[in-house]
Amino acid sequence: MELNVSSKALTNTKLPCFAATPTTNTLLNPSKSLTLASHHPLPRVPLSLSSTDPLKPRKVTAMAAGSSRDLEMSNLTALSPLDGRYWGKVKDLASSMSEFGLIYFRVLVEIKWLLKLSRIADVTEVPSFSKEAEAYLLAIIDGFSVDDALEVKKIEKVTNHDVKAVEYFLKQKCESHQEIAKVLEFFHFACTSEDINNLSHGLMLREALTSVILPSMDELIKSISLLAKEFAYVPMLSRTHGQPASPTTLGKEMAIFAVRLSEERRCLAETKIKGKFAGAVGNYNAHVSAYPNIDWPHVADEFVTSLGLTFNPYVTYSGIYYMIEPHDYMARLFNTISQFNNILIDFDRDIWSYISLGYFKQITKAGEIGSSTMPHKVNPIDFENSEGNLGKANAELTFLSMKLPVSRMQRDLTDSTVLRNMGGALGHSLLAYKSAIQGIKKLQVNEARLKEDLDQTWEVLAEPIQTVMRRYGVPEPYEKLKELTRGRAVNEESIREFIKGLDLPEDAKSQLLKLTPHTYVGAAAALALAVDEALHL
Repeated sequence: MELNVSSKALTNTKLPCFAATPTTNTLLNPSKSLTLASHHPLPRVPLSLSSTDPLKPRKVTAMAAGSSRDLEMSNLTALSPLDGRYWGKVKDLASSMSEFGLIYFRVLVEIKWLLKLSRIADVTEVPSFSKEAEAYLLAIIDGFSVDDALEVKKIEKVTNHDVKAVEYFLKQKCESHQEIAKVLEFFHFACTSEDINNLSHGLMLREALTSVILPSMDELIKSISLLAKEFAYVPMLSRTHGQPASPTTLGKEMAIFAVRLSEERRCLAETKIKGKFAGAVGNYNAHVSAYPNIDWPHVADEFVTSLGLTFNPYVTYSGIYYMIEPHDYMARLFNTISQFNNILIDFDRDIWSYISLGYFKQITKAGEIGSSTMPHKVNPIDFENSEGNLGKANAELTFLSMKLPVSRMQRDLTDSTVLRNMGGALGHSLLAYKSAIQGIKKLQVNEARLKEDLDQTWEVLAEPIQTVMRRYGVPEPYEKLKELTRGRAVNEESIREFIKGLDLPEDAKSQLLKLTPHTYVGAAAALALAVDEALHL
């Protein structure tokens, strides 16, 4: 691997030099040798932070793949199952939420800031770049590769500072360019590491959400809404406290989850991802000392907004200006994802229960085994996998939302190591969404079993009977139905005999006699069929 720099760059005494050494053409984790970015179309409801000039979709130029044995070994030795067993299902997050993604966005921010300085008239030391020079800088962003990221990591081994390593990397990249070489010291100008990091983390989250998480949420919600419409007219016995209750339809119960999930999805999409760019303690101290006549807060606002983030001008807490962006938006964002996940846990458990009751069958796949000793088993493993990963994700999301807004005085470094774990929380969430979607595709309604339960629970008609009795002034309607049904065996014959003996108008009595547990579903079907009107997609 060679750096694209001149020999002059390697001997310049003013610039720390980190000579490249040949490496094998194999990734440490060969499974990551695949293209890391596989972007989905952006969702129809954009994040509120979207800029009018969004970052271009990108692909990661990866090194050649190792052997299949290397890949298997990598999967076997990965510390996290996300990077091993489940890599194929979560790899779409890697281009944004990995160490590579963090380095990439740091490079982007540093270059964009240099370009911004070149457009400020009062910063005469950085004149406007020629089209060729600007294209050269942008090409570093667009062509940023795994090889480039490895070079940054090599520099970091010397500096022991990850952000400074990016600055030195860019200086080496640009040393050979005659025009840019004149302004190398304006890379990272007036910046603290947190200026670069908070914007990079915001961009990582924005890309992960718009390209991977929100589209996966949308697919999941649409899958559930399809169940709602498909089974809108399929009557089902409800259960409250685990006991038979007023019938509903299977579709309407699915619609509830689709609407609940879509509401949290909407809240997530509307969360403003914020960024600060105000220097070491948030006061533009260095900026003002160098160029006192420039309106730096305005410049910072323009710069942060140009990246597609929402500018946070007052990075404060208890009246103290912070060196760091306080991460309150992150807490809000992670809490919203956690609530989405909570709702999905509820869905997973309900589907698991319906499968247990026999309301759903699961489509089998040739060669699959459900139990190592009981050949007949077809287990609801997709929903169990989803539930388990949601629990893991929420544990991490809760920790992130509680930890990140807390920092000692103007800054401590505890957030730095914690922020590197965002990918794990999103990875387990993504894995759960995909598992649930996979499980939904295997579901097959068992109407015979649903009918069987309804046929055996005529006591659920006690509710409409006593309600009609109330309308027509029959005394003690609730008490009479309680005496008839509570703790007693009730069937079609006993219910009809009771109705016939009521002092009710003939048309009311006739309507009650037509009721069955199968038809007593109210407006459930209509609510299921109208589910799309209530979704926020």
